[in-house]
Amino acid sequence: MQQVPFDEVTTNAARDAGGWLGALPVAVVATSSEGTIVRWDHAAEDLLGYTPHEVLGRHIADLLHPGADRVLGRSLWEGAATGSGVMGVVTAWHREGRPLDMEIWACPVPARHRGGTTVLVFAAEAEAARRIRGSSAVWDGLFSRSPVGIAILDTQLRFLRVNPALEEMNGLPQAAHIGRRLVEILPDVNAADMERSMRRALEEGRPVVDSRRTGRTPADPDHDHVWSGSYVRLEDTDGRPIGLAATLIDITAQQQAQMAAEKGRRHLALVNEATLKIGTSLDLERTAQELADVAVPDLADAVTVDVLDSLAAGGELGAGLVGGATLRRLAKAPLTGSPVTAALVPLGRTLTFPSGAPYTRALGACRPFVVADFDEQAVAAAAGHSDTPAELLRLGVHSFMMTPLLARGVVLGMASFYRTRPVGPFTEDEVALAGELAARAAVCVDNARLYRREHDTAAVLQRSMLPQHITPPPGIEVAHRYLPASDVNEVGGDWYDVIALDDGRAVLVIGDVMGHGTAAAAVMGRLSASVRALARLDLAPEDVLYQLEAALHDLAEPMLATFLSIVVDPATGRCRVTRAGHPPPAAVFPDGTVRLLESTPGLPLGVGGIRFTSTDVTLPAGSLLVLYTDGLVEARSSDIDARLSELTDLLAEPVPSLPALCDRLLTHLVPASADDDIALLVARVGGGDGGAPGGTG
Repeated sequence: MQQVPFDEVTTNAARDAGGWLGALPVAVVATSSEGTIVRWDHAAEDLLGYTPHEVLGRHIADLLHPGADRVLGRSLWEGAATGSGVMGVVTAWHREGRPLDMEIWACPVPARHRGGTTVLVFAAEAEAARRIRGSSAVWDGLFSRSPVGIAILDTQLRFLRVNPALEEMNGLPQAAHIGRRLVEILPDVNAADMERSMRRALEEGRPVVDSRRTGRTPADPDHDHVWSGSYVRLEDTDGRPIGLAATLIDITAQQQAQMAAEKGRRHLALVNEATLKIGTSLDLERTAQELADVAVPDLADAVTVDVLDSLAAGGELGAGLVGGATLRRLAKAPLTGSPVTAALVPLGRTLTFPSGAPYTRALGACRPFVVADFDEQAVAAAAGHSDTPAELLRLGVHSFMMTPLLARGVVLGMASFYRTRPVGPFTEDEVALAGELAARAAVCVDNARLYRREHDTAAVLQRSMLPQHITPPPGIEVAHRYLPASDVNEVGGDWYDVIALDDGRAVLVIGDVMGHGTAAAAVMGRLSASVRALARLDLAPEDVLYQLEAALHDLAEPMLATFLSIVVDPATGRCRVTRAGHPPPAAVFPDGTVRLLESTPGLPLGVGGIRFTSTDVTLPAGSLLVLYTDGLVEARSSDIDARLSELTDLLAEPVPSLPALCDRLLTHLVPASADDDIALLVARVGGGDGGAPGGTG
């Protein structure tokens, strides 16, 4: 096989190509840059006898004569793939088992669909080609029939010749090209960038592959296109540059498909991010801010979120939007550093819109309101309702949309999106994306609304069931506290009580229904009422627990509860401690020592099949008993033993009164946002009111 350098191709092409395409059947084969056959047309099948199924995926050198130098054959295609197109004569092996001499012309072109480079190969029977050699039809035929735009330019980058495909791409005849440079005939493309690539190919002698041309031409003046260009230096026999060969392929459709796929991936990633970041709490303001933060900057440059004022105030949704809309601004992004958000209504402010305003119409229609091109005309349309649009236009807003927050068909508010960067107006896909984000946030806002209503109901129910007035018998002084969980968590079922018995004794009670919400509060009320009734029957503490467990088993949905009772005789200091899975009580003795009272812990009420026991202890007069629920001593990041040790250390420090002791424990042991509700009961046994026992004073 004889390999001919590309510079000979350029000088001989005018003589040879037309004959190949005009008088001869010409096979058109395409390979990857590694030589793997990726295209095999009917002419190639007629020429060598192989069907596409037999050759696709094979290396083109495999089709050479078995005795040929395959290393040379592979180097031929490697040379073509790197840009130094080749022309030559090769001996192929026909499917019928005979040699066949062929003339080939190979050159690289950018791959349309896979990226990289494709080697395009024209081939014809060598003997027939030699019979018509001498004609200039090869180059003329190649120019006239190639679907690839081809041009020859001189060393000053002036057009010498263009083929019909390039005339069609540019929308200009060959006469408009000849003698002129690209920057002169196509001012609406990046001609200067292309000429820099051309000069690099001329100066360095290395082909430039896949240099992108973008913009508009007279062929399609209303739409942007993208072309892939490749440039190869033409040389004389002494290697001096004499010009440039350029090929051009329109890859607009491919680019649009890639951009659409990339945009789809970005949108999917944003939806996934919204799923993770919107609705991390049941707080209205936080959910609104999460929506705004997620949308900036991938979807918009500024975002505001407003909800109905009745909803933000903790009430019901109201009668709809009759007569206008009143909303409260709960979120904006970015919070700082944006002139647009700085010009908008601050957080917490109420906005009122009349029934005819675009804002109200968008809410009433329950569909997005989009101003793709925010301009003077759009400002004029809103001038009667607000001065803000004019200010936004001055700050560079060029596209705007409002998307209602809808949950279960009910309007909860509105998210507004503003765009200032030069990335074009909001598209239909982006409007749909904004709707997905708003729908996600709306569900979370509605959940927060429903939670708030249930939380408030449960809180009222629970507080109504806690003892309103505690009157201990003589010889016992008490202080108590109830601290609900933070707004992030639901109300629980913690309670306490002090029940005076006829013989001067008292029953100190504290319990915790496992669960949250109205159901837990209702069960707590049921247990607390039962305890009061059973204690006055003078039942043994163990029997009281059995009755409470039976009451839990009677529920339609079984629940568990922890429970602690201490029957105290202030005259003798004798105490009977009975536990059902509850944290141990603490005792503070008159000398200041503190310890947790040892008693059988038992299992929570509702487990069933458990034998409850009691432990008797006697306390010196003036001792303190401290009863508490687990919310006081349990923390996610701390060991329970360490927390109990912290509790006993705090109890050992002097305080002026029992209420002050309660406040100290809550202040030091409970964070600002408690994870669980807390009940706390402190009692001084005996000693009257005159002294400060042990750690109190």
